[in-house]
Amino acid sequence: MFKIALDKIDELFAALSGNETLYLPIEKSGEIEFYPYEKDAKVRLDALHTVKSAKDLFFPQTENLMNMKLDGKNIQIEEGRHVEDPFVLFGVRACDARSFDVLDKVFLADPVDSYYAARREHGVIVSMACSRPEETCFCNVFGIDATMPEGDVVVWLDTDHLYWEAKTEKGEALTKTVESVLTDSDSKAVEAQIAATKEIMDKLPLKDLDLTRFTEDEMMNIFNDSRWAEMSEHCLGCGTCTFVCPTCQCYDIRDYDTGHGVVRYRCWDSCMYRDFTRMAHGNPRKSQLERFRQRFMHKLVYFPENNDGMFSCVGCGRCLSKCPIHTNIAKVIKTMGVKEHE
Repeated sequence: MFKIALDKIDELFAALSGNETLYLPIEKSGEIEFYPYEKDAKVRLDALHTVKSAKDLFFPQTENLMNMKLDGKNIQIEEGRHVEDPFVLFGVRACDARSFDVLDKVFLADPVDSYYAARREHGVIVSMACSRPEETCFCNVFGIDATMPEGDVVVWLDTDHLYWEAKTEKGEALTKTVESVLTDSDSKAVEAQIAATKEIMDKLPLKDLDLTRFTEDEMMNIFNDSRWAEMSEHCLGCGTCTFVCPTCQCYDIRDYDTGHGVVRYRCWDSCMYRDFTRMAHGNPRKSQLERFRQRFMHKLVYFPENNDGMFSCVGCGRCLSKCPIHTNIAKVIKTMGVKEHE
């Protein structure tokens, strides 16, 4: 294990960004997102969450797939992407780090999404342990340890130092590039912080959410539960929950006429929208109730049944804080986790 004093943290960032693009949680215009590091950037390692999750680095909100140049009846097709450059993603919390495993189940399954796979191959993840979880956090419900996040390198912060420990071959290789600014450290400070954080986690209001009912055996009972109507009644269908969610993977593919050709691009979509998956005959889910139910059935039942029990939620709490009507997955778990009429 290594450490570096926080008053020298810019030396670490400079070393990391020397040969590769470094993405950090940076505040701009009052909002915190992952941006490329620049000198004098307002880095916010203290922030628990960025507005959008770090999935944007592997599954961008928009990306060009191909360009089509038209010359009469002739069409010339060119691949729209560029060769992926190596990059470092620094400051990912445990919930977002687990979300990459969920996305891997989707985009690295056959047929492999080569755009996503290239970014996963070229990215190195430096995850950061939590020390001040908030009341909206419930990652522990999904077996995630906020004090020991997954990643190529794991770092911990206290008031004076950042502690650094490589966990994978990628992490070891990255560590070698910054060893000159790090010093050796024991693990006592980290162990003390882990113990203190777990005490906080044990007091969070959502730590005991019960997932035991969300199984294949209960699938149709949950699907047909009459309480979906009441829960979905006030949903605006705005899609905010899907756009801040680190595990949502729905997308649309569209063509844009530039006037001198056509660009085919991929962009995020939302199962909460009435035109989502619309086909020639119409939309298979015509009501807001059906769309609302689909979102949470997928997170809690469909996805885990098809992916070895892995839930498509990581308990980050973004949807709890961003939903304008406060209808979120925690409420769904509390309601549907108990059989109707019990």
